[in-house]
Order: sequence, then structure tokens, then C-alpha cells
Amino acid sequence: MDWDSSWKENIKEAKFYEQVQWELKAQEQADMIVMFFAPETKSPISLLELGLFARSGKMVVCCPDGFWKKGNVDIVCERYGVPQVENLSELIDCIIQKLT
Repeated sequence: MDWDSSWKENIKEAKFYEQVQWELKAQEQADMIVMFFAPETKSPISLLELGLFARSGKMVVCCPDGFWKKGNVDIVCERYGVPQVENLSELIDCIIQKLT
């Protein structure tokens, strides 16, 4: 399914509802969930998903200095044992290591 920014973010909006359900199901079925919190973004949905899946044992997170909620991300990752790296290069290495 392709995202359409004209959808109202409302549970009664059928296409929006279907998209969010699809995304959640995909994360539940995934072997690994990788998140990169770019400093120039707010990423509210990614923060929500971090909270939902931090206990899953299948997350890897990169949250560089400058991300507006880095402290919160750091604490959640530490508390729930989510591997966290400092930059994109380390993230790629971590993904490769987990896959092999």
C-alpha cells in the first residue's frame, strides 16, 4: 500500500486505518526492526513504535546527538536492552552482524 498524505488521520478513514494496521502487523512479523532518528526530524510515529516494540528483542536503534528526544530514546533503549549505535555506519555494521 502506498501512503497518501491526503488521508485524514482518523480511525474512521478506511485507507488510513488499513495503512496503520498494515504497518503494525509488518513490525510484529518482522525479524528485526531498525530505527534511525535523524536529528533534523521529530519522528513522533517512530517514537511511538519504539515504545511499542522496545521489549520485542528485535530492535536496533541509531539516535545521533541532536535528536530532540535523544535522552528519552537513550533511556528506553538502556532499560529494555535495545542495541543502540551512534551513527549510520555503525547501524549498518550492527544490522549485518545481527543477520549473520
